[in-house]
Amino acid sequence: MEKDLKKKIGQLMVFGFKGKTATPEIKKLIREHQVGGIILFARNIGTTEEVLALTKELQREAKEAGHEKPLLICVDQENGVVRRLGDGATIFPGSMLLGAAGRSENAYITGLLTGRELKALGINWNLAPVLDVNNNPNNPVIGVRSYSESAEIVAEFGKQAVKGMQDAGLITTIKHFPGHGDTSVDSHLDLPVISHGMERLEEVELKPFREVIKQGADTIMSAHVYFPAIEDRENVPATLSRKVITGLLREKLGYQGVITTDCMEMNAISEGIGTAEGAVEALKAGVDLIMVSHLQSRQYETLSLVEAAVRSGEIAEEVIDAAYGRVMVLKEKYLAWDDISLDSMEVVPPVVGSKLHEVEAREIYKQGITIVKNEGDLLPLQLEDADRILVVYPENSYAMQVEDKRYATFSLGEAVRQLHKNTEVVELSNPPKVEEIEQVQQIAKNFEAVIVGTLTVMPDDQQVRLVEALYKENKQIAVIATRSPYDIAYLPDIPAYIATYEFTTPALQIAVDALFGKEKVKGKLPVTLP
Repeated sequence: MEKDLKKKIGQLMVFGFKGKTATPEIKKLIREHQVGGIILFARNIGTTEEVLALTKELQREAKEAGHEKPLLICVDQENGVVRRLGDGATIFPGSMLLGAAGRSENAYITGLLTGRELKALGINWNLAPVLDVNNNPNNPVIGVRSYSESAEIVAEFGKQAVKGMQDAGLITTIKHFPGHGDTSVDSHLDLPVISHGMERLEEVELKPFREVIKQGADTIMSAHVYFPAIEDRENVPATLSRKVITGLLREKLGYQGVITTDCMEMNAISEGIGTAEGAVEALKAGVDLIMVSHLQSRQYETLSLVEAAVRSGEIAEEVIDAAYGRVMVLKEKYLAWDDISLDSMEVVPPVVGSKLHEVEAREIYKQGITIVKNEGDLLPLQLEDADRILVVYPENSYAMQVEDKRYATFSLGEAVRQLHKNTEVVELSNPPKVEEIEQVQQIAKNFEAVIVGTLTVMPDDQQVRLVEALYKENKQIAVIATRSPYDIAYLPDIPAYIATYEFTTPALQIAVDALFGKEKVKGKLPVTLP
C-alpha cells in the first residue's frame, strides 16, 4: 500500500529543474518518488541535439526506475512570443498572427508541424493552444497569445490547432480554463478576478472550451483566476475550486479527460494559500496533475503534504485513484516504451528545422502581417540608395513572465539594413528616458525616413512621446508594432502602421519587406482597436 500510494501520487506530479542535463535531484524524484511528468523551460533548452539527449536521459531514468509508462515531457510551445525551442528548430507564427491571417487551416498546419518537431525531440506534450478570448486590450498576460477577440474564431482555430498536433501524435492542452482573456492582472504576479455573470461566461469565455471538448481535448489547464459567478468563497482561484473543476468542467461540460494546474508557484497561488497547500486543494477540487515548475523545496513539500492529506483522509483515496486512472489512460493512448528509442547516439531527425517547415511558416507569416494604416500611400517607402533611414526601438525587456528572455533580442534594425545599407539603428531604454527622446528627436531631422518599433504601448507611455517627437521632425515615419496591435490606439497621427503580433525574426523581416514593397502581406486585424 505504501509503495502503491507513493507511486500514484508521483504520477500526478509535473516537476521542473534547472540545467540542460538531468540533475541528480530530478533523477532522484523520478526514481524514488515515481514522478511521472517533467516540464522544460528555456533553462533546459540548448541546441536540438542537447534537447534530444536530455529527453532520452530523462526517459532512461524512468525506464530503469520501473515506470509502467514513459514520462510526460511538456513545454509551452505556443509559438510567436511564447516558445521554448531555439537553435535549429523552425520559428512558427503565434496565435494572433494566425488569427490575422484569417484561415483556420493555418492553425492546423502550424499545429501539425510544431507537433512533428516536438515529437522528434522527445517532447510528447505541448501546453498549447491558448483558448482565451482576448477581449480586453489591457490584458498583460494573454494578448497576442490569443487568436482573436471573437469566441467563435478562437473555438475554430483552437479545434484546428489541437487536431494538427494530435495528428502528429502529440498530447495537447487547452488553456486557461474557464478563461483568462478578460483580465488586466497577470496571475504570475497576483490573483485576477473575472466578475462576469454566468450568461456572459457561457457566451464568450466557455464557448471555445466547450467546442474543443466536444472534438476531443487531451488535457485542460486551469486558470489561477477567481470567478465569483461560479465560486462563492471569496478569492478562490478556479484551480482550487470544486465548483469550477468538478461542477462546471466535469459535470456540466462533461469533460472526463486529464486536468492539469498551471504552475502552482505563480503568485496567485504561492502568495495566497501556498504551493503545497494549493496542491491539496486542487486535487480535492478534481484536478489530476499538479505542476510545480521551479523550486525543489516546494516539490518535496508538495509530495509530502499530499501524501499526509491522503493518510489523514483529507483527500479520499478514491480521488487519487481516479486522477491516477485518467493520467494512465492518457499515457496508454499516446506513450509506449516500445516507441521510445533510448539510444544516446541517435541524431536529430531532419524534420526539425527543415526547409519545408520554414517555407510553410513564411507563407503563413505573409498572410498574417497586417498593414493597418497607410495614409497618403507612404508605403512602400520610396527611397534612393543615398537616402538615410533611422530605425528606433526600445529594448525588449519582456513584458510577460511567460515569455522567454532568449528571444527578446530585436532583429528589426538588422532587417532594415539588409534592404537599405544606409541605415542607422538606435536602441533606447524601455521605457525611453526623456533625454534619450530629446537626443533621437534631434538626430531624426537628418534622415529621409524613420521606422519605429513599438513594444506594447500603455497609457502615459514614454513610447508615445518618443513617436510623437520623431513625427514632429520627420513626416515620413512608419511604426511597426512588434507585439501588441493595440499600440496604434495611442498613436492616431502616424501615417503608416504595421502590426506583426510578435517580435520573431521572420515576422520582423517580412514586415520590413512589406515596408519596402518586396513582399505583399494580407493580414486583417483579429481584434478591434479602441
